[in-house]
Amino acid sequence: MKIDAVDFFYFAMPEVTAAVDGSQDALVVRVSAGGYVGWGECEAAPLPTIAAFVCPMSHGACRPVSDSVLGAKLDSPADIAAISAQVARDSMDLLQAQHTLSGIEMALWDILGRRYDQPVWTLLGYRRSEPKVPYASQLFGATPQETLERARKARNDGFGAAKFGWGPIGTATPKHDADHFVAAREGIGEGGYLMVDVGQIFGEDVEAAAARLPALEAARVLWFEEPFHGDSYEAYAALAARGSKVKLAGGEAAHNLAMARHVMDFGKVGYVQIDCGRIGGIGPAKAVADLAAPRGISYVNHTFTTHLALSASLQPYAGVAADRICEFPADPSPLAQIAAKNPILRDRNGEIRAPEAPGLGIEVDLPGLKPYLVETEIRVGGKAIYRTPRID
Repeated sequence: MKIDAVDFFYFAMPEVTAAVDGSQDALVVRVSAGGYVGWGECEAAPLPTIAAFVCPMSHGACRPVSDSVLGAKLDSPADIAAISAQVARDSMDLLQAQHTLSGIEMALWDILGRRYDQPVWTLLGYRRSEPKVPYASQLFGATPQETLERARKARNDGFGAAKFGWGPIGTATPKHDADHFVAAREGIGEGGYLMVDVGQIFGEDVEAAAARLPALEAARVLWFEEPFHGDSYEAYAALAARGSKVKLAGGEAAHNLAMARHVMDFGKVGYVQIDCGRIGGIGPAKAVADLAAPRGISYVNHTFTTHLALSASLQPYAGVAADRICEFPADPSPLAQIAAKNPILRDRNGEIRAPEAPGLGIEVDLPGLKPYLVETEIRVGGKAIYRTPRID
């Protein structure tokens, strides 16, 4: 097969707010090859991501991603790796290229799975899709009472695990943050998993992050996520050296395999979180999962958008029984909720698995998403080099 077409669909809520909710828009990718169609999703700002696919060449190492993708051979996982390597070579000075590639790469795996009538996780070498414990991923409330109510709702909705992130944490005193941690623990219950994500709020300030450790330990938090910038490995290592029972988590900011390896080897995280929509797709994410286990590090997916992205994020560690926890968007936007005709549902045990159906196992509801479509045109020198594809 050869790759015949790559189409990008930019969807957004009528009003996009400053809330740190990545489900407010979505960039869905459709790839056609040999009569098959595959789907992927880019976890990045849609417009620069589209531009990286179609922009005119700047020089030999700054070419549009389309140059490495369209017309390329696609018959095996090795072909996907070859395309990724070509993008890295020819678009090395186009920093958005990896984000653009990520959604395309997912769609290529989807195509291969559909062609060979196998789920992607079998193409990655796994024999079965192991059950995962989904955690309700949501934001801290503006007040401890609001955090308490959100945690209670997650428990009442059947979640035995929850992660609270961002919000006011790190913007006031350690005591203020401790009140939120206590509220989240009370709401999710004594036996539930509780995780905390502070969205890089402390930059490289190890002492400020360390001041939260006693309260995190008292609330029996499983991990402390992204206290620092994604590539501040020295800060991660310094905080890990404090010897807290609460392990550090990071890796969602990794845009390539080397960055993920560094946060494990130099940053000393206990949990490595990889977003297939950022790191270059499913292939490099699987490589991280393979590196994590021998290091005694747990692999966790990162995703906060649609169930298409959720399925892609599960594939790299679908067959790893020891890594049980997975992120599950608990309250995404209406557009994210409608994106998949067949969303991934929790079973009677409250667990989920990567789909058994061929490819990513997700059918995208393109007509259902049409009300959220953002009509877009990119023009250079008076010529349109991109227009939103039609949705019939």
